Amino acid sequence: MTVQAFGVYDMLQRSAIAYGGRPAIIFEGGSSTFREFLARVDALATGLAGHALGKGERVCILAQNHPAYLELYGACAKLGLLAYPINWRLTAQEIERIVERAAPRMMVVDEASLNLVADWPESKKSIPFWYQIGSTPGEGFTPLDNLYIGAGQGEAPRVEDGDPFLVISTAAVDIIPRGAVLTHGNIMASNLQSIAALGLDERDCNLLALPLFHIAALGNALAVMHAGGANVLLTRFDPAEAVKLIDAHNVTLVSSFPPVLAGLLDAAQQAGSKLASLKHVSGLEGPEVIGRLESETSARFWIGFGQSETSGFVTLQPASQKPGAAGRPAHLSQIKLVDGEGGEVPVGTEGEILVRGPVVMREYFAQPDVTEQTFRGGWHHTGDLGRFDEEGYLFYAGRKPEKELIKPGGENVYPAEVETVIMEMEAVSGVCVFGVPDEQWGEAIKAVVEAQGPSEQEVIDHVGSRIARYKRPKWVTFTEQLPRTADGEVDRPAVKKKWGEAG
Repeated sequence: MTVQAFGVYDMLQRSAIAYGGRPAIIFEGGSSTFREFLARVDALATGLAGHALGKGERVCILAQNHPAYLELYGACAKLGLLAYPINWRLTAQEIERIVERAAPRMMVVDEASLNLVADWPESKKSIPFWYQIGSTPGEGFTPLDNLYIGAGQGEAPRVEDGDPFLVISTAAVDIIPRGAVLTHGNIMASNLQSIAALGLDERDCNLLALPLFHIAALGNALAVMHAGGANVLLTRFDPAEAVKLIDAHNVTLVSSFPPVLAGLLDAAQQAGSKLASLKHVSGLEGPEVIGRLESETSARFWIGFGQSETSGFVTLQPASQKPGAAGRPAHLSQIKLVDGEGGEVPVGTEGEILVRGPVVMREYFAQPDVTEQTFRGGWHHTGDLGRFDEEGYLFYAGRKPEKELIKPGGENVYPAEVETVIMEMEAVSGVCVFGVPDEQWGEAIKAVVEAQGPSEQEVIDHVGSRIARYKRPKWVTFTEQLPRTADGEVDRPAVKKKWGEAG
């Protein structure tokens, strides 16, 4: 190991020394100080090491938020294992595709997700180790608690900054979600950007309510730990419970995707709470909800641009600083905008957003060709469009047409995936799926279907039976004939122009 190495586990060791007796994790029924959290991580790493898992081998995690989830991240970091969290909102078939690509040596689930994979220990013999969070595991699963076996005696593997730590699944561009491989160095750089931008220190406290398979949730959790602050962990977001926890533990930071913030403000109003400790809310929200936050509390809403592939945000600003903008480039992020030929565009002109810097992922897992195409010319091509103003503020302008993306409630949905499922229906001869503004979710899915026979609900139900429920259209419109281009393809701009309104 080089003398310059400093990864996720090094950060946990450093925090245990610097903030040892301060609370690191607060959860239902207890809490852990930084020193206690590190001891738990070490005990779990010792158990994992007993399985002779090699550096870089994958551990898939399918679970809701739990202290053991964070401890597992820490143990993987110590041993150089690659943590591969999976969205528990997906269907069993979607999860199976991800696991096939990940080819893990171990899978860890919780009771809530067990029904999705209950028979897998018997049917998937290529995965030798099956564990479950909790004391009453399903058949073929071993309690994860059994792996906490005390302090290890052997020396941990050499883990360098450039070694992979985490794979975050992105949207299913080609049916199977691509996996953004984030290194230890990526996470440390992202932590420092967040600490610098938000001014985080040991007085801060993060409400860890978003699921830990999201980079927004894990990124803020690790940044706050790096700064010496605490994380208050919620298994799943509940607005009334969140208000109680914010007030009880003086929470200062919350991450939000629609409809989280609106629900939180409604619950605070009902409870008579002013959310007095809250200073920062970051994420995606509409102007009306942001206005409510800043008029009803003393907190600021932070808005920016980023991706899983960039370990989180690469621009950030208070929403009120320059309305409509996504902020200037962050401290460790270089951004340029290019046209279709790769030439840099002038100020005020729209172009594709390219990013370079230590927050950019190492690669897409097991997809070298996709990685090479994405990193062409020495820059990460985001597929997103934007423009700079004279003061260096980035204004987001949407996705490139070939990489169109819908974000209902912060989840990533590619139209092509939903279209493929709808085209399975016998009466359907064409379909166009796109996003429309939605007051509750920020953005919702609309499908314009070329068919006669099926009902709106039948289309919605079919999608929900094949892929995750959050990928179901909220609105379905039928037509006898979709506009088409000269080569017979659906004319997406023409469809949007005619049917682009919600409803």
